[in-house]
Amino acid sequence: MRRLLLTAAATVAAITLSACGTTEPAADDAKKTAEPITLTDATGTKVELDGPAAKVIGTEWNAVESLVSLGVDPVGVADVKGYKTWDTAVPLKNEPKDIGTRGEPSMDTVASLKPDLIVATTDLPEAAVKQLRKVAPVLTLRPADAADPIGQMTENLDLIAKATGTTQQADKLKKQFEAKLAEGAKALADAGLAGTKYAFADGYVVSNQVSIRPYTSGSLIGGVNEKLGLKNAWTVKGDESYGLAATDVEGLTKLGDVQFAYIGSEGDKASTPFAGVLAKDKVWTSLPFVKKGDVHRLPDGIWMFGGPESMNKYIDAVVAALTK
Repeated sequence: MRRLLLTAAATVAAITLSACGTTEPAADDAKKTAEPITLTDATGTKVELDGPAAKVIGTEWNAVESLVSLGVDPVGVADVKGYKTWDTAVPLKNEPKDIGTRGEPSMDTVASLKPDLIVATTDLPEAAVKQLRKVAPVLTLRPADAADPIGQMTENLDLIAKATGTTQQADKLKKQFEAKLAEGAKALADAGLAGTKYAFADGYVVSNQVSIRPYTSGSLIGGVNEKLGLKNAWTVKGDESYGLAATDVEGLTKLGDVQFAYIGSEGDKASTPFAGVLAKDKVWTSLPFVKKGDVHRLPDGIWMFGGPESMNKYIDAVVAALTK
């Protein structure tokens, strides 16, 4: 399991609950959908609810972001501090109970919240999901799919929306995302940047060693980049879920003359090697895109594995960086 996906920091390998209600969009839809709901999740499991879930727990940040975007304030979130550090693009509007880490939620804390629904992902061990099912219905999502990263993102949004009675809000979010993609692609084309070679990565420092993760075409970021008309400069193969690969500083020499971008976090200094320990690295400073100043640190707090709202912020950030 990737450390970034487990601890909100990137590594070579590929990875918030006080009681509260829902916000108005969720409540409006809930009034229209008072009948029982049956869904089939990513594991093929049928999830049965008495009605739209209002007290919801999220064990993974992409699910939490979708809940917040849909107008549902989660009563519990795994690693609240980490979410607040890495996903300020879609901030929590309440103060949910912290249920522990994303890889190992506290079953006692989860049970104490008496949730209507727990939204998890297949990154969570099956044994943990099994225990969670003893507490409440669990909707398990596939967090990512390199074969169709954008499609998987919207499929997950739709499943959560159906479970919480917020399908109208989901439709609105998807339309806004499509419009933002079109707007971004036009802005880049108008600036003569269509087809620009572009490489997005994140990095992490462990024991003074820099690990770099390329975001290939199969990553969510990579899928968005291609919709914007950018050409992914990475030739390495990514994993089948997140579309992430692994390399080191030497591996960057294969990129050539590109536009290079990354997202770090001031709340996690080890996640920003490109502006940190590499500043005096001879290989890094010799790279063509470094010499030309074509290295762009995009705004912190855009979750690279999030939903439509994070991707909207990402699109704005890329366009602003490349057209400045």
